[in-house]
Amino acid sequence: MSRKNTIFAQLFVCQSHYKSLVMEVVLSGIRSTGNLHLGNYFGAVKNFVAMQKDYRCFFFIADYHSLTTHPTPVDLHENVKAVLSEYLAAGLDPELSTIYIQSDVPEIPELYLLLNMISYVGELERTTTFKEKVRKQPDNVNAGLLTYPVLMAADILIHKANKVPVGKDQEPHLEMARKFARRFNQMYHTECFPLPDAFNWGKELIKVPGLDGTGKMGKSEGNGIFLADTDAEIRKKVMRAITDTGPANPGQPMSEPVRNLFYIMDIVSSPDTVAYFREQYETCRIRYGDMKKQLAEDIIKIVAPIRERINQIQSDNDYLRKVARMGAEKARESASKTLAEVRSIIGFKPF
Repeated sequence: MSRKNTIFAQLFVCQSHYKSLVMEVVLSGIRSTGNLHLGNYFGAVKNFVAMQKDYRCFFFIADYHSLTTHPTPVDLHENVKAVLSEYLAAGLDPELSTIYIQSDVPEIPELYLLLNMISYVGELERTTTFKEKVRKQPDNVNAGLLTYPVLMAADILIHKANKVPVGKDQEPHLEMARKFARRFNQMYHTECFPLPDAFNWGKELIKVPGLDGTGKMGKSEGNGIFLADTDAEIRKKVMRAITDTGPANPGQPMSEPVRNLFYIMDIVSSPDTVAYFREQYETCRIRYGDMKKQLAEDIIKIVAPIRERINQIQSDNDYLRKVARMGAEKARESASKTLAEVRSIIGFKPF
C-alpha cells in the first residue's frame, strides 16, 4: 500500500473511532413481513438517510420478531432479502451505518434471555400491544408475543442506543425497554445501560394514509403502495382509491377519504399541482378521476427510480452477501462488548 493510501486508511479508522465515541447511537428495526411502502419511506427511511452522517446508526431487519406469525422458511428468507434490498435502494449506506439482520447477531437472543429473568409476566400481559394481538389472533397467542417487548428491549440495549425512532404504536415498547434498563441498573448497582429516548425529529412526522379511506398505510391492510410496485400496479391502486360523490357547495369540508388523497398529493406532487386541484375542489369542479391520474404519475416519479435500484440490488446476491456480512461484523463488534459487560456484572466469570 502506498504512503498516501496508508494515510487515508488511518484517517478512516480515526474517523470511525471518533464517531463511535462522540456520536449518539440511533437504532431502528423493521420486521421482515413484507415490502416497504410509501408510509415507511416518507415516515421513516428518508429520515434515516438524512441522519446517517450525524449519528452512529444501527438499522436492522427484525427476522426473529417475524417468527410470531410463523412464516414459511422460503418466505422468511425472501422477505429478509426484499427489505435489505429496499433499505439499500432507498439510500441507506452500509459504509455510513450498520445495516444488519437480527438473526446474524447471536448476542441479541442471549441478552433477550437475560432480560427475561428480570421481566414479570403481569407487566407483559398488561401491555396494550399484547392485548391487541390476543384479540386479533386468539388461536396464536405464543410466548413470543408475550415477550415481544423484551426482545425489542434487547435489540435496543445491546448497542446502548440513546435514541429510537418509534411510532405511537411502539411507544409502550420503548417505555418497557427503559423500564428493563432501569431495573437492571438498579438491581446490579451499575450504570450499564443508558435509558433510551424516542427520537425527536424536531418536526411533525409524516404519516401517509392508506388508499382505503381510513387509517394509515400498512403492509397487510391492502391499502398501500409499495416501493417495488410496477407503474401499472400503482396506477391501478390509485384509481381504485376511495373518494366520494364530490362537494355540493363551495368550501364544503372534505370527507376523510378525499382528505387522505390530498394529504398524499401534498407529499408527492408539486405545490402548483396541489393548488390546482384544491381550487377545483373549492369551486365544486373537481374530477376525482383526473386527480387520481395525476397523483399516480407523481407517485411513479418517486417510486420508479427506487424500484429500478431494488431490482438491480436483488439480482446481485454477491453484493447483498457482502453487505450482510459487513453489517453482522459491525453489529457483533458492538453487541459483544455490551454482552461481555452484562455477563460480568451478573456474575458469569471464567474460572
